[in-house]
This record gives sequence, structure tokens and C-alpha cells, in this order.
Amino acid sequence: MKAVYLKPFLVAAIIVLADQVIKTWVRTHMDFNSEIHFMGQHGMLRYTENNGMAFGWELGGKVGKLALTLFRIVAVCGIGYGLVHLIKHKYHRGLIMCVALIFAGALGNIIDSTFYGLLYQNGHIFEGRVVDMFYFPLFKGTYPSWVPVWGNQHFEFFEPIFNLADASISVGVIAILIFQKRYFKREVPEVASPNSEMEEV
Repeated sequence: MKAVYLKPFLVAAIIVLADQVIKTWVRTHMDFNSEIHFMGQHGMLRYTENNGMAFGWELGGKVGKLALTLFRIVAVCGIGYGLVHLIKHKYHRGLIMCVALIFAGALGNIIDSTFYGLLYQNGHIFEGRVVDMFYFPLFKGTYPSWVPVWGNQHFEFFEPIFNLADASISVGVIAILIFQKRYFKREVPEVASPNSEMEEV
């Protein structure tokens, strides 16, 4: 592999490996819905599984599950192709690294969705469930009664349970949004002045 491709794909490979190691450890060392606290009540591992969308969101039914998995496979292939394109055309290194993070996160979760059904569940490919474990309920409370729709209802921040792959995708997307002007800055071609042309003559 050419050196220019090595760093982004190496970062992606490390993230995918770490994501799978964490998920395998959680599967083999924790009971479903059990918790291990490491920040008191504000940070913990909680073993959960979902049908495949980030942060525990789901698309219902077997048809929805299959459609989501197939869409993810196509998306991962597209992101991988886009990453190679960015590297070939020497785009901003920060953008390349962000796309590598998104690629790694998408690949990490598609491994679960595609193969975990064969390994841990009913023996069917494309029917695996994604393992989530990171849970950071930093603060909880109740919306004031005057808040429309959610008045007097309980809220919790941050409620979704996620994994390393979800975090990798989120960091990549957020960084692109924050630094988009730098990443997509157009190079303005230099215009030769009449004086310079005269000097050359």
C-alpha cells in the first residue's frame, strides 16, 4: 500500500479493531442490561443491543432491519471509494481523516449487523444486532410546566447509549461541519500581472 493511503486506513483499522474488541468483551463479560460504573452515576458501561442505527435508534421489523443493513453495506463501499478519491486528489488532510473516522464507524457497526447473527443469535446473516455500551447520563431533571409539548416530562442528558463506532462517525461528521470552510477552501489561481509579462519579455 502506498504511504499516502497508509495513515487514514491505519487509523480506520485501529478504530474498527478497538470497537470489535470492546463489543466482544462486553458480550462475554457482562449480562444484558448490566452496568459497570466508572464515573459514579454520570458515566458507565451498560450492555444493550439494537437493530443497527446509531445511538440505539431502530428501523422496525425484519424488512426494515434487512433494508438498513443492505443500505449500510452500500454506504460503506461508497465511503471507502470516496476516501480513496480524496486521497488521490490530495484533499485537505483533515477532511481525509474525518472521512476515515466515518468509514471506520460505519464498517464497525456493519460487521455487527452482518455477522453477529451468525455468531451469536439465530444463525442468519444480515440479522445481527449492534452492541452498545457507553452511557453518560450527565444530568437529569424535569422540563418546566411552561415548556410546550414536553412540560413536566422527565429529561436526561446524554440519554442515548452508544459504542466506539457511533462516536467515530459523530466526531468525523461534527469536525467536517466545524471546519468545512478550511476543508473545502477553493484555491484561487494566481493571475499574472502585465508588468510581470513585460519583465519576462
